[in-house]
This record gives sequence, C-alpha cells and structure tokens, in this order.
Amino acid sequence: MANQLGKRYACAQCGSSVLCTKAGTGVVLCCNVEMELQQPRKLPSSD
Repeated sequence: MANQLGKRYACAQCGSSVLCTKAGTGVVLCCNVEMELQQPRKLPSSD
C-alpha cells in the first residue's frame, strides 16, 4: 500500500502519529510494525 499525502498514520504499539507530507510507495513503519491509517475526526458544528 502506498502512503497517501495529507493522511495521518498512528502506531498501535506506542501511540505516536505522523502526517504524510509527500506521497510515495512503501509503508510507514514504527516499532517494526506497519502504522494504521487514522480516520478523519468530525469537526464540531458551528450552530
């Protein structure tokens, strides 16, 4: 799987996260484990 520009990745082992600033091939690793793609957070409504 290629890393995606503007996406955040999180490490399930240590909890660190990274923001991808340049897309490319390969995977993002931390603690010798592939980092998981984080889902976007919901923004609070402005009502």
